[in-house]
Amino acid sequence: RDISWREFNARVLDEAADKGNPLLERLKFISIFSSNLDEFFMVRVASLKDMVHAKYKKCDIAGMTAKEQLEAINIQAKGLVECQYNTYNRSLLPMLNKEGIYIYNKHEELNEEQKKYVDKYFEESVYPVLTPMAVDASRPFPLIRNKTLNIAALLSGKQTNKEIMFATVQVPSVLPRIVELPASDDGVRSVILLEEIIERNISRLFLSYDVICAHPYRIMRNADLSIDEDEAEDLLVEIQKQLKKRQWGEVIRLEAEEKMDKRLLGILKEEFEIKDTDIYNIPGPLDLTMLMKVYGMEGFDEYKSPKYTPAPVPEFQNDKDIFQVIREGDVFLHHPYMSFDPVVDFVRQAAEDENVLAIKQTLYRAGNDSPIGRALIEARRRGKQVVAVVELKARFDEERNITWAEELEKEGVMSQEEF
Repeated sequence: RDISWREFNARVLDEAADKGNPLLERLKFISIFSSNLDEFFMVRVASLKDMVHAKYKKCDIAGMTAKEQLEAINIQAKGLVECQYNTYNRSLLPMLNKEGIYIYNKHEELNEEQKKYVDKYFEESVYPVLTPMAVDASRPFPLIRNKTLNIAALLSGKQTNKEIMFATVQVPSVLPRIVELPASDDGVRSVILLEEIIERNISRLFLSYDVICAHPYRIMRNADLSIDEDEAEDLLVEIQKQLKKRQWGEVIRLEAEEKMDKRLLGILKEEFEIKDTDIYNIPGPLDLTMLMKVYGMEGFDEYKSPKYTPAPVPEFQNDKDIFQVIREGDVFLHHPYMSFDPVVDFVRQAAEDENVLAIKQTLYRAGNDSPIGRALIEARRRGKQVVAVVELKARFDEERNITWAEELEKEGVMSQEEF
């Protein structure tokens, strides 16, 4: 099943290569492909590696061991990534340039005016939030967090040129990865990547050293939760413990800039204890999920598909009470093609209705400011009995759901954790 997943994500990549799709929609599919690949490695590839470490040699239904599956996955995944960057570099970038959208992948390409702008931006907005870390005998290799973008550098002491030191700095996630430059006189809109701004000014982070080289890198860690639900006394507490472990799980994939200095790559390889087969040499910007930000830039609507508006539900297009409509007959809602508003309105009205005595609700994935969650809290404050079944194991939404479960319980909602 894991190898067959390649065909699924390959179809996503096909949408990015399809010239029949609007230009920025194709860019969005490149971003979706990257996001899918990240999750696949953190969960499915991670679980296969766990099997290999446990020396589990039983074949799956396709007749392959976990080790054989990993070997096949790596070959296929690297082929897909190569195809992804070919599409991005050779097709999409030239077309974006032609239509007045320029993405600077290298800070060396900037003109003098743009260089002054990014240097000022670095001084005022970037420099204060950077935490550079050098590694030597007295300073151990720092914890590099899962999926974060970082810049590795080799330094030599200005006083002792023979001294070579490794250093790293995380590209701050609190700042936008895409930085728009002032528009040119001919109307071309340009953006540069945040890591390129940092790389251009990296010598300012290590004033006592000369920077020999600097290159971006990114790691993927094992994020597959291993929870024995039968043994866990409190599932919520157990999942909270496992979420913390995600930050220092086994490194299962290293993405490095294609032209990274071999000495630098060797240090990363040794520190992360990773094999050559798990190193991906990237011919372009790392982590192309950032292209979703380019897609979201204001303007350029002619290069996007028209925004889809869910159809209103005819039965609720009136002034009737929602409970009256339901009493008159069943109402069928087909999501996402029909509006979700009636569901939200239903729970809100139930929270306020004096005749409603109890609300029982299942929450699988809830947003940071879920109107359903807020309505349940309001219902409890009005004295109604409220029971919420919260799915704590919703993949990569565990922390958000835990927050909701705790907030609901604090308000007196009877919260049950769905296994």
